[in-house]
Amino acid sequence: MRVKICGITKLDQGMAIAALGAQALGFICVPASPRYVSPQTIRPIAEQLPQNVDRIGVFANTTIENICQVTTESNLSGVQLHGDETAEYCDRLREFLPGIEIIKALRVKNSETLASAAIYGLHVDTLLLDAYHREQLGGTGLTIDWMMLAEFEPPCPWLLAGGLTPENVLSAIDRAQGKNFSGVDLSSGVEIGPGDKDLTKVAQLFANLTQLANHW
Repeated sequence: MRVKICGITKLDQGMAIAALGAQALGFICVPASPRYVSPQTIRPIAEQLPQNVDRIGVFANTTIENICQVTTESNLSGVQLHGDETAEYCDRLREFLPGIEIIKALRVKNSETLASAAIYGLHVDTLLLDAYHREQLGGTGLTIDWMMLAEFEPPCPWLLAGGLTPENVLSAIDRAQGKNFSGVDLSSGVEIGPGDKDLTKVAQLFANLTQLANHW
């Protein structure tokens, strides 16, 4: 199972989280976010990570030019779109960033959101389902109604996010296991404060996930 820990801001925490077992680290490239990090902060972390750990930059409602510039400057291997980007936007970004994973995050408000996800699934590599919040794009600590996910069958791999913690992640996974479900994404659920990760919680997360190891 793929485990992505998002909102990394510190080199020592990023390295420790990778060592604990994370397959992907997320870096918030949205200046208004309390977890924002610049390319100058991201690159030293990205360059010291093992090659098999994905380096994902999170963007929202910005230009393709900006994404391309930050991706290059930060040495990213993937881009996560967390705003109101259209499927056509995703296609255009693909033309500029061949070989870079494109993840489209959707804030799930109701079943209609899940229906739209199937459309995006034809234009990106991976989908990410996050909880809906009227004012915030992510990192809210709110959870999705996991029961809605029972029949979610997008045409590409997808990650579950939204208020996941070491304590509830197994219940969430149990309800989310459907077609192309590939892993989980955590941020606030393993933090002391925004961008400051609690390594004890991260270690507990992976300890709990080992209970599922025989199923993946």
